[in-house]
Amino acid sequence: MSDRDRADAVYAALLERQGERWVQPRVERTRRVLELLDDPQRTYRVVHVTGTNGKTSTSRMIESLVRAHGLRTGLFTSPHLERFTERVMIDGAPIDDAAIADAWDEVEPFIGLVDAELAAAGDAPLTFFELLTVLAFVAFADAPVDVAVIEVGMGGSWDSTNTADGDVAVIAPIDLDHADRLGETIAEIASVKAGIIKDGAAVVSSRQDASAEAVLRAAAAEKGATIAFEGQDFALAEGRLAVGGQQITVRGLAGTYRDEYLPLYGAHQGFNAALAIAAVESLIGGASQPITGDVLAEGLSQATSPGRLQLVGTNPTVLVDAAHNPHGARALVDALRDSFDFDEWGIVLGILADKDAAGIVSALAPVASHVFATAPDSDRANDADRIADLAELADLPVTVHRDVSDAAEAAREWAAASDRRAVVIAGSVVLAGEALALAAAEDWKSGWQE
Repeated sequence: MSDRDRADAVYAALLERQGERWVQPRVERTRRVLELLDDPQRTYRVVHVTGTNGKTSTSRMIESLVRAHGLRTGLFTSPHLERFTERVMIDGAPIDDAAIADAWDEVEPFIGLVDAELAAAGDAPLTFFELLTVLAFVAFADAPVDVAVIEVGMGGSWDSTNTADGDVAVIAPIDLDHADRLGETIAEIASVKAGIIKDGAAVVSSRQDASAEAVLRAAAAEKGATIAFEGQDFALAEGRLAVGGQQITVRGLAGTYRDEYLPLYGAHQGFNAALAIAAVESLIGGASQPITGDVLAEGLSQATSPGRLQLVGTNPTVLVDAAHNPHGARALVDALRDSFDFDEWGIVLGILADKDAAGIVSALAPVASHVFATAPDSDRANDADRIADLAELADLPVTVHRDVSDAAEAAREWAAASDRRAVVIAGSVVLAGEALALAAAEDWKSGWQE
């Protein structure tokens, strides 16, 4: 069996488990497997990242900055766009098929043991995400990595990733999302996310709602952790458009970094970069030693964020963004206005059923000239007709399409009629992954073909 086949078999075995939406507020099950594996997550330093939006982009920037220091890195994010090995990265690249399969071979003997213990207690077997977390932690130990950057799956305190002890806890912007699991107010959600703060850790946070800030400060005080907030202790001092991204000036915890190039669009990515810089200052120099200029330039210039305002087509321009909640959609709108000079935007929109579809449509409405409603290829997808109904309620021109391929073709044809038009594909990480694969297969960068 080839390494590719072995890796695909691992993913198939994970898919047989209860899926990522099957989340219960507990970490004991994951902790038990890791205990049997001699706690691989304790063999490297950890930066733990939570929040409602910007987690993945911030995590990827942190990883790139740490790697620029000459350290070997691991990065665990979710979900994936095209292939599950993207979730477990070693030194900036998806883990090798052989390495992920070998890690599974280490883990597999203990799965049956823990499943049997759970069954005896009347509990369900280990889930997809619990085992994927274990798999990543084992793979990082095997690499071995010096630092692992770990993105929370959902929430914080009871997420499977919270079996790791973060030297640095990073809190991206907190907003209402997963209210059925995390709480109905921002303060309640903040209390769950604050659960990643460990004894004596360094905490860096984006600017937060006053209620969230109060919760985070109280949690840090209880744990004897230091805490620094964007806007107070560090800040994005300036950001301006540049070819292929932006020039940013950041007032960090340990120094000021002027006119650094960030190859990502959108002011929100500048704020994410400021948060990432503060996190790395806290990890590497204890927030007292600036990041050297060449290291910072290398780390930021190599930062990528696939599926986040990613240019995938030209003539007409097509962008892909994984905005999947109102907060993300508002950030997308701001970025489209600030970073691009088009009069009309066609929005290919597909949203999962457990998301605030009405809120997303409302947030996108100010820039949407035409909505091409579709559905991601997921059993959790909202029906395209439902998305179309919401667009009509917002007085937006809308057409319904069977899949992303049909919707994208119609949107590109619409945009090709004027050089003042462009397309953005948004609403779901699943849809973003489909769009990236489609753009590569059809070579949208070669221009529109009748």
